[in-house]
Amino acid sequence: MNEILQYTVQGLAAGSFYALAALGLAVIFGVLGVVNFAHGACYMLGAVTSAVLLDLVGLNFWLALLVVPVLMFVFGVLLERLLVRHLIALDPLYNFLLTFGLSLLLVDLVKRRYGVSGLPYTRPEILSGVIDVGGVRLPTYQVFVFLFSLLVCALVWLVMTRTRVGMIVRASTEKADLTRALGVDVNRWVTPVFGFGIALAGLAGVLAAPFRAITADMGSSFIIILFAVVVIGGLGSIVGAVVAGFLVGLVEAFGQAYAPTLSQIVIFVLMAVVILIRPSGLFGREENA
Repeated sequence: MNEILQYTVQGLAAGSFYALAALGLAVIFGVLGVVNFAHGACYMLGAVTSAVLLDLVGLNFWLALLVVPVLMFVFGVLLERLLVRHLIALDPLYNFLLTFGLSLLLVDLVKRRYGVSGLPYTRPEILSGVIDVGGVRLPTYQVFVFLFSLLVCALVWLVMTRTRVGMIVRASTEKADLTRALGVDVNRWVTPVFGFGIALAGLAGVLAAPFRAITADMGSSFIIILFAVVVIGGLGSIVGAVVAGFLVGLVEAFGQAYAPTLSQIVIFVLMAVVILIRPSGLFGREENA
């Protein structure tokens, strides 16, 4: 029982990274129709920026949780304004190729500047150690990551469902054409939404910095699993992205514990099963013929 609880916490912590990043990816896809292959690289940049700022100016973990997402938001805004928007009217494949190329460029730049070895990042002292819950010792940092990510997802959900701006963005995410038909200028939300999605990927990277090795390639495998998360949850579904993120994290953790050689395969088997049963994903909307 103790092992199951420990693996569950480990899976929820890993799922937190997927949930936050997938949430941003789902919003970007819903509003822009862009499959942002550079999302994994942005996750990597969030972690690398945290480590660099800690080394250069002593920016601690708590401030990095605030500063790095803002920097990533600005990066996302510039990326959308300078590159992505010029290809929106074309076939979606063009923006996919653009973001794929950008991902390769960012990875290569980080490798050239910081090498292939991992950058050091010290875990905050208060989050080191373990928490004793009913005789079960759980890593403090993993518990924090899960609770923090859950709080962020809940706040995003509240904004999306309880504010006018959120309802417009949610409508634009799930039914962009219908939202335009109702007289809403979806285009005015494109730039901030893209920046917001990139900021969430950067935030996931900050949370991963004390937890995983910070390397230029850390986003490469991450983006592959992230696409599986979005497909399982349903393309463009905000709730689906979050639920699927935590679900995939659990599947990955238990897979690594009981079948390490099959842990990655199980995720894609789950994706295949979901697609066979419900092609639109767990929370995706079925399109009427």
